[in-house]
Amino acid sequence: MKHLKLLLACTLVAFMSSCKENAETTKAGFASHLQNDAKGYSYETVDNDPTGLRLYTLDNGLKVYLSQNKDEPKIQTYIAVRAGSNYDPKESTGLAHYLEHMVFKGTSKVGSIDWEKEKGYLEQIAQLYEEHRAEQDPEKRLELYRKIDEVSLEASNYSVANEYDKMMTSLGATGTNAHTWFEETVYKNKIPANELDKWLSLEEERFSELVLRLFHTELEAVFEEFNRGQDNDFRKRYASMLEGLFPTHPYGQQKTIGTAAHLKAPSLIDINNYFDKYYVPNNMAMVLVGDFNFDETIEKVANTFGKLERKDVDHPVLPKETPLTEVVTTEVFGPTAESVSIAFRTEAVNTQEEKLVQMCDMILANGNAGLIDLNLNQKQLVQNAGCSTTFLNDYGYHAFTGSPKEGQSLDEVKSLILEQIQLLKEGEFEDWMIEAVVNDLKKSQLQQYENSTAVASAYYDAFIHRVDWKDKVAYLDALKKITKEEVVAFANNFYKDNYVVTYKRKGEDKNIVKVSNPGITPVNLNRDKASEYITEFNKIESKPLAPEYVDYASAIKETTTNNGLKVSYIKNESNDLFDMNIIFDMGRDNNKKLGLAVGYLEYLGTDKYSNEDLKKEFYKLGINYYVSAGGDQTYIGLSGLKENLPKGLELLEHLLDNAVPDSEAYTKYVASIVKSRQNNKTSKASILRSGLMNYAKYGENSRLRNIYTVAEMNEMNVQELVDITKGIKDFKQRVFYYGKDVDAAITALNDHHTVKETLNDYPAATVYTEQETGGNVYFVDYDMVQSEMMFLAKGAPFSPENMAVSTLFNTYFGSGLSSIVFQEIRESKSLAYSAWSNYSTARKKEDSNYVMAYIGTQANKMPQAVDAMMGLMSDMPEAQEQFEAAKTAALKKLAAQRITKSNVFWTYESLQRLGIKEDNREAMYNAIKEMKMEDLRTFFNENIKGQEYNVMVVGNKKDVDMGALEQLGKVQEMDVDYLFNYGKVEDVKM
Repeated sequence: MKHLKLLLACTLVAFMSSCKENAETTKAGFASHLQNDAKGYSYETVDNDPTGLRLYTLDNGLKVYLSQNKDEPKIQTYIAVRAGSNYDPKESTGLAHYLEHMVFKGTSKVGSIDWEKEKGYLEQIAQLYEEHRAEQDPEKRLELYRKIDEVSLEASNYSVANEYDKMMTSLGATGTNAHTWFEETVYKNKIPANELDKWLSLEEERFSELVLRLFHTELEAVFEEFNRGQDNDFRKRYASMLEGLFPTHPYGQQKTIGTAAHLKAPSLIDINNYFDKYYVPNNMAMVLVGDFNFDETIEKVANTFGKLERKDVDHPVLPKETPLTEVVTTEVFGPTAESVSIAFRTEAVNTQEEKLVQMCDMILANGNAGLIDLNLNQKQLVQNAGCSTTFLNDYGYHAFTGSPKEGQSLDEVKSLILEQIQLLKEGEFEDWMIEAVVNDLKKSQLQQYENSTAVASAYYDAFIHRVDWKDKVAYLDALKKITKEEVVAFANNFYKDNYVVTYKRKGEDKNIVKVSNPGITPVNLNRDKASEYITEFNKIESKPLAPEYVDYASAIKETTTNNGLKVSYIKNESNDLFDMNIIFDMGRDNNKKLGLAVGYLEYLGTDKYSNEDLKKEFYKLGINYYVSAGGDQTYIGLSGLKENLPKGLELLEHLLDNAVPDSEAYTKYVASIVKSRQNNKTSKASILRSGLMNYAKYGENSRLRNIYTVAEMNEMNVQELVDITKGIKDFKQRVFYYGKDVDAAITALNDHHTVKETLNDYPAATVYTEQETGGNVYFVDYDMVQSEMMFLAKGAPFSPENMAVSTLFNTYFGSGLSSIVFQEIRESKSLAYSAWSNYSTARKKEDSNYVMAYIGTQANKMPQAVDAMMGLMSDMPEAQEQFEAAKTAALKKLAAQRITKSNVFWTYESLQRLGIKEDNREAMYNAIKEMKMEDLRTFFNENIKGQEYNVMVVGNKKDVDMGALEQLGKVQEMDVDYLFNYGKVEDVKM
């Protein structure tokens, strides 16, 4: 929660929020300037901007945000359009979103092998959809849909699926995706720096025209996404909250995914009109953050995207909301744990109210010392609670969420949250809190400025919300001027009985829309064919990018403390933040009580400080700490501002040495664990990816199931748990430090981290044996629309020699939008929204590799989806051009990869667990260069084909074809309590 809050604070405050600064702020050093580069292009800069932005505006109105980051030879790219679901026609909701999907389908040049013939069929399909939309008779509509399916099959004879994705893959691009929200559609790629020219040429072509190719199969994928939303209780609660906050505005009245009725009756004419209206350069921005030359890059952008034609754009005037004057109550139902949200409507981004609400938000919950943090979470008065802000073009909202403890009502949680807001209104917070909040946000901002993706995200968000970048740079200085008196006065005026409360209750959702299987005829993928565009595109040679490898022996420096502890360190050359970890190569496997003990520490004080006082002291210092116990390692971590490292370490050591048992806190702690278990088993993701996966892998003897019963936890001696925490330092340990001033860090360790002269060896670890797989189907009945299933086969023991070929295999076969699995199951057959397969490398050298696959689909499509997946896993389709593209992609990704900063140490840690002492990427790169399709075929035949799978399924038993599952093996319906070893509800007593 702490790290999430800081991330939200940074991206939603320091980045995504802004205010109109007055002349006084501008004089303080945040003025913007207009300059000309060596090529004659004008750009804006802002004084004291740590991101170094150059903001260009091309003659056609396109905004171009450029910033350099030389950490790796890559460029984070975004193409942002000021067009989202707010602007969907009322009769075509969901339009902006499925237009986003279609922009990946190519143009008259990309994806077509005979455009004149294909065009005729696409025109027929568009007309058929208009007739289908107008027709009211169900039988006639079905007949029209069958005709659409028939013509679509014919059209697919002249197209090649996923040519855009293939080309992006061939560049070595990662993160190829897009998203749509209220006011934005944003297209994403991270590319090797040497591929900028090819990326620009392809993107110029992509945004030059819209071709609605393979439409009905992609629309079916959107239906699958719609179903995933129906299975997501968080999304349902969120949508209900928005509906209450905005009874008139599209924020609450038009879901981005659209309604089922509108998805079933799309208009291709409406989609084309939307594209023509909003996808124009003066309504778009290009964001590039990475390793490039400013002057050369803007010229390249101007020579490509500068050709796009400017058009006048009029965004619709959206309805205004009247003030909320009473509490609005809504509720939703679903199978997951109960929760409640309280939301207050705010003014829009770029207002004074935004700053004040953001300050209130951080005083209430900052992950450390906020009122909600201390009074509710630390005192364990609720299961968990928090708050966050969102600011949009027309309005915003301040949302609070809370989950109840066992036996606690949602209204009790709501009242406790409202009590914290009342304390804010009464000024019941420390005078130093505002300064600490600003420093906290500044620390988070420093961390984010190192990340090219975070900086790029900030730029496109500024564009979407029409925010001057100088206001973003000045934002934290503006917050500093806010006084406690202003916060209190604002809170009393703002937080009244004018909120929306949304109850997420357990129970059947009566509003679920059942979606039928339309029986789509699989379209032709034409893997062995190519458009002229991709053929010429692949002939273009980019300047080679040489891979760089790490000499871990020289990159990771070592020294020792006075008491002989080894300290590995890497200097932070970027900023004044540090990260220190004391590492113990033992965990819960070595001492089952260790995890329980370190978790208990979170709620304890010392003989000098209460638990609340400790949290405040750390927050004042700008220091975060944690103590965590994994299965085989335990960490004591400290991070923050380097100048406060000595005081932070002294405070942490004081806690470790002087923690005082608290029986009341322990009772609440156990109750919280029990409630977490109850909540966990209501989550289908936890059931599938944790419960079923561990059982399929290890059977009854797994780390997941090796837990204490409630009775055992209740009988624990709290002093013994505290002693276990205090005794951690008596075991062998080592230190990793990332930061500046290594000598000061060593001095702090010498002064404050005292240990015995001879440290203890680790206790023997519990061993969990991997089971043989095959012939088992583990099924959990769950109230959901979709069904999700995973396939797991135990593979060969870990071998370093397999890492290169498995990397290439995964790229070609099962990972990514242009992979064989994705194309067959989603693009051709429309059988799933998500489908993948991979060969998973072991985490430790003594473990096995695994073959894995996943399908998320409607229950009524499951038998077909399984047949499709099993067919692929038995007989790998071979497409030479696709293999070459995958090979090129794998090599380019390795060439562009840079392991830097603290990642050098953590990557080396991972390699050592595999018995590897050097940077193995060099061997992988050289091996992949020489590989041919025969190598992939051999790997497939030896490691994939003929494998025996354990199959894990979560779905609604009323809808799932259990007979089809029986064809895969012995079906065992699993009890969730048994899977997790929680014990029956009646056995859970406090």
